[in-house]
Amino acid sequence: MSTELLLANELHKVDPVFGQISFDGHEQVVFCHDKDTGLKAIIGIHNTVLGPALGGTRMWNYANEWEALNDVLRLSRGMTFKNSISGLNLGGGKAVIIGDAKTQKTPELMRRFGQFVDSLSGKYYTAEDVGMETKDMDTVREVTKYVSGISEEKGGSGNPSPITAYGVFMGIKAAVKEQFGTDSLEGKKVLVQGIGHVGEVLVQHLTENGAIVTISDINEDRLHEVGSKYGAKIFSGTDLYSMDVDIYAPCALGATINDDTIGKLKVKIIAGAANNQLANELVHGQILKEKGILYAPDFLINAGGVINVYSELANLTKAEVMQKTENIYNTSLQIFDFAKKNNITTYQAALSIAQKRIDDRKKELQHK
Repeated sequence: MSTELLLANELHKVDPVFGQISFDGHEQVVFCHDKDTGLKAIIGIHNTVLGPALGGTRMWNYANEWEALNDVLRLSRGMTFKNSISGLNLGGGKAVIIGDAKTQKTPELMRRFGQFVDSLSGKYYTAEDVGMETKDMDTVREVTKYVSGISEEKGGSGNPSPITAYGVFMGIKAAVKEQFGTDSLEGKKVLVQGIGHVGEVLVQHLTENGAIVTISDINEDRLHEVGSKYGAKIFSGTDLYSMDVDIYAPCALGATINDDTIGKLKVKIIAGAANNQLANELVHGQILKEKGILYAPDFLINAGGVINVYSELANLTKAEVMQKTENIYNTSLQIFDFAKKNNITTYQAALSIAQKRIDDRKKELQHK
């Protein structure tokens, strides 16, 4: 029997959804397919206790459908805690579209995806994520009202990336305050991995506040463009993770803190925009704690974008959005303090505070 066939037989023994490691009591998982447009998408709804699930749509060229399913399960769960810790009346959801955003994304595909979102009747609101732009959300808006992050010309809140970056910057300042006793970034060495929409604005905030920034990205053109624009150094070594810097800010894809990288880290702080930065939240969170590396939980500090798109549902002003995003600084300090007092990891601290809000709301609903 071939290796491929053996592997296929092994995979069939695993329950496709409920047996997944990333499955965590998700309420609903919707598989969306349309032959005419080539759409293959998965919508994951993790929890709707606090309100309708809200989370972006990611278009990515996954190696296989298992990888896509794992991603949507992890990301939607992360959104539950992100929305809760940010004090928003929203549950957690996420969507992934399987495909190359540069070559396979069409208005027809986006509209068809929007129809699937619409069929959920408001249980899930979508927004932009990796591989998506504001104009794609405008296209989705043509067929459903259950979308946020649409362009300002169409009455939306526009591109959420600058607000996300500002929230991450606030989280970094709080982490610097915790580790060094002052939140000044003057002379602090920061490695920013991934300089897309969010990463670039973060580089701007950091350099304007005196940090010495090194940038890394798979796109060479972007590296030189952003490097020359803000005076950031371009990473030219062979091993990113053993760099001698104060702060590592992962702003690309998740799970960069894993068994292979964690032993190399010399940093004092990990704080970035990427989702699910710890490959194994409990194991790697504990190792970071033991190494004295302060981890600013990603779902807390990268919440600026979701606060921005929430403004469309809750009619928040721009000033209120900025105020809520700025408050990430205070919440981060509270979580660091809670973790210290309870001798737990910062990830566990953030998770328990977010979970308590959900549990309290659930009790309220049961007694109504």
